[in-house]
Amino acid sequence: MTTYHQSARGEPRVALVTCSELADLDPDDRLVLAPLATRGVAAQPVVWDDPDVDWSSYDLVVLRSPWDYALRRDEFVAWAAGVPALVNPADVVRWNTDKRYLGELSAAGVPTVPTTWIEPGESWHPPAETGEYVLKPAVSAGSQDTGRYDLADPEHRELAAAHVRRLSDAGRVTMVQPYLRAVDTEGETALLFLAGPEGLAFSHAIRKGPMLTGPDLGPDGLYKVEEISARTARPDQLAVAEQTLAAVPGGTRQLLYARVDLIPGPDGKPVLVELELTEPSLFIGYADGAPERLADAITTHLTRPS
Repeated sequence: MTTYHQSARGEPRVALVTCSELADLDPDDRLVLAPLATRGVAAQPVVWDDPDVDWSSYDLVVLRSPWDYALRRDEFVAWAAGVPALVNPADVVRWNTDKRYLGELSAAGVPTVPTTWIEPGESWHPPAETGEYVLKPAVSAGSQDTGRYDLADPEHRELAAAHVRRLSDAGRVTMVQPYLRAVDTEGETALLFLAGPEGLAFSHAIRKGPMLTGPDLGPDGLYKVEEISARTARPDQLAVAEQTLAAVPGGTRQLLYARVDLIPGPDGKPVLVELELTEPSLFIGYADGAPERLADAITTHLTRPS
């Protein structure tokens, strides 16, 4: 029989992990509170770095919007390792919060955006060929410290080099990727998967409009505002998503959720941009029944043997 840390009303307790800037949760995440309540689950937002929280008092600790961790990843990973009943679990957090996992997925045969990695202290000069490139840190959230550079523009070349130096001076790894122009027309497709009795199952998809308009010029908030709309996933997109999830270390049964972000490559076929397993926006407000499906996913994990 499952043992719960019951609330005063006798309900299982769930922490929805966030950050101090979103102490009451992102509005999209708040949509799951009512469905959880109808399922007899007492859920509440909890700030991840609040020193007064007793994480062992919760039956399940669900990572949702701890989006300020990027500059404190080591602290965040250490925190996750000490939290019981965390989903997604701490070893997934360690692997997924450094985007060098893309190299592992590429090696496993997943079609990914070609990426060059620049270690701190390593010199880098923009390539001689022209074209547009995206620069961003390997550890980031909310598209922070991310810029788009047209290397045919001398000013952009200088700004790109300065971007890499800025990240390098901060001890951060830089990613250099070609800008996939299809995002300007088709946008980016995010496919959302939620836990069910048999493991992860596809829930819904959304379209994100283009976000990067030019070079990164410094901090501009916790996250960049996104243009979101509902989308119907195509079979080829679902196939790449399933291939991606099949390559996750430890398998997907341990996961509460997954988000697979895809953009068409130069040949029109979908390629992986990111696999979000730590703190993705789930966009449950953009699909009928998605808040209820997330609530069901949480109750599924509540009743699984530890």
